[in-house]
Amino acid sequence: MQLHEIKKPNNLKKRTRVGRGGKKGTYSGRGMKGQNSRAGSSRRPAWRDALKSLPKRRGYQFAPVSVKTFAVNLAVLEKGFNDGDTVNYAKLEEKRLIRVRKSRKEPIKILGSGQLTKKLIIEKLMVSASAAKKIEQAGGKIIGGAA
Repeated sequence: MQLHEIKKPNNLKKRTRVGRGGKKGTYSGRGMKGQNSRAGSSRRPAWRDALKSLPKRRGYQFAPVSVKTFAVNLAVLEKGFNDGDTVNYAKLEEKRLIRVRKSRKEPIKILGSGQLTKKLIIEKLMVSASAAKKIEQAGGKIIGGAA
């Protein structure tokens, strides 16, 4: 290799910095007039305006998420349980008669749709008036439930 055969590497060229004077044009990539061509122009994003319009008061919170109540009909209990069984939240979950979210336990209400011929003991579940009447007619009990 001789001295006249040496070549420069390609990455010696530096990135041009626009808007610093010199020969890069009078507007330097900012256009002609307007808010964006001025020095110090930075418009805030639209979501910040929406955030500013929300009320800022002591104790302000968003509306609570409404609690969903699962409805279980008597026809489902007739198929899923035997005579003399106790029905509670854990047994309904174990037999997969209800879908449970891991984040929170939704309340369960037993509704009176369908016929009930088995004696069931209902523990700590909400029961509608028509379902309570049918459960007691079949010889079952309701323990600690609310209407």
